[in-house]
Amino acid sequence: MTYLPHSPQEEKEMLSFLGLKDIKDLYGHIEKELLFEGELNLPNPQSELEIVETFKRLAKKNQTLKIFVGAGAYDRYIPAVIDHLVERGEFLTAYTPYQPEVSQGTLTAIFEYQTVIASLTGMDVANASMYDGGSALAEAVLMARAIKGKGDTVVLSSTIHPLYREVVKTYLYGYRDNIEEIPFDEKGITDLNRLEEVLKTKKVHALAVQYVNFFGFVEPLKEISTLAKQYGVPLIVVAEPISLALLKPPGSFDADIVVGEGQPLGIPLSFGGPYLGFFATKQKYVRKMPGRLVGMAQDLEGKRAFTLVLQTREQHIRRERATSNICSNQNLMALRALIYVATLGTEGLKRVATLSMSKARYLYNLLKSKGWENPFKNESFLWEFPIRNPQAKEKRKKVLSEGYLFGLELDRFYPSLKNTLLVAVTEKRTKEEIDTLVEKL
Repeated sequence: MTYLPHSPQEEKEMLSFLGLKDIKDLYGHIEKELLFEGELNLPNPQSELEIVETFKRLAKKNQTLKIFVGAGAYDRYIPAVIDHLVERGEFLTAYTPYQPEVSQGTLTAIFEYQTVIASLTGMDVANASMYDGGSALAEAVLMARAIKGKGDTVVLSSTIHPLYREVVKTYLYGYRDNIEEIPFDEKGITDLNRLEEVLKTKKVHALAVQYVNFFGFVEPLKEISTLAKQYGVPLIVVAEPISLALLKPPGSFDADIVVGEGQPLGIPLSFGGPYLGFFATKQKYVRKMPGRLVGMAQDLEGKRAFTLVLQTREQHIRRERATSNICSNQNLMALRALIYVATLGTEGLKRVATLSMSKARYLYNLLKSKGWENPFKNESFLWEFPIRNPQAKEKRKKVLSEGYLFGLELDRFYPSLKNTLLVAVTEKRTKEEIDTLVEKL
């Protein structure tokens, strides 16, 4: 069955109105070598039964890998209750409630999500929500720029996720800001001496660091915050949500904005998305925050009611007053994160974190006993760490063919870190899998 939305008569009328003779004339402005000519040679149509069988055959080609890599996307266990609940008809939507006050169930869930994020990060308020961790950081930089009100330089630690830094550069292209990247020191953390030098000599309006950083090390947030306050620069912290079950929250170090990727909170890897950017800040900056904010109020009868109390995008207010053009609140992903945290609870989150940490330490010690080396003078990692071997790439390729996705090649982003892999271990990995991996390596 073919689907042609326009009749031949409608096509004829359209072409006549445009002064054209043929449909091909619509593409006359495109170079001929870029246009496809001839038959597509597609397979014949199939019935529903045949389509199901076709996809079953394709699915059998998928290889189930044992994953020992993270770099911002983690293979964590997802409780079955999450898929069960989000597939309910009340929730199964990926988009924003356009008549929000009618959507009390959705608004209640978003309000609780905001509460969870504010609690994890130690901040006053959280929005609902952002696209992903990279765009959340970029929006935070623009917000810090608005808070400071003057300056021409953004400072990013080079230990922030490399792709997040690229997103920031894209967002800032039109502003023509200078972007200063602070190198890492021998411990694989932000070089504080270089940071202070830049803060002292440049007109900085935003400073961003990652906690824990891209290498998996814990940044000295107290010292970094002290420098930021000394030079009057808004501090942005890119946080990993599961780690906040163990570490002091960025809010306790007087961070101004905290952002991050919510994927570890019950969202599957799914070939790269959709993911969930979280965003939290201080109460005094709430009107400069992008996205929207759900608040609790009362209706005319005095009953509890939820509403969108702040909607600072251009669709809701005058364009010149908008703080962003965030158009979707990633509601379904935010709901997954909320159910995940509510299901595990405080102790469950700590258990996930400590299991991941102990298993990572076990693998790290095994690798070191086999001759692998830590390129940095630092072992203050949680469940992700860099490890070096002269044959790292060859070994990685070998175990991949045997079902183990082992590490990310760091020289892709940091040329000085040749033969070095960034390895992550989550609570899903078993002792047997770790022992077998090391044996294969």
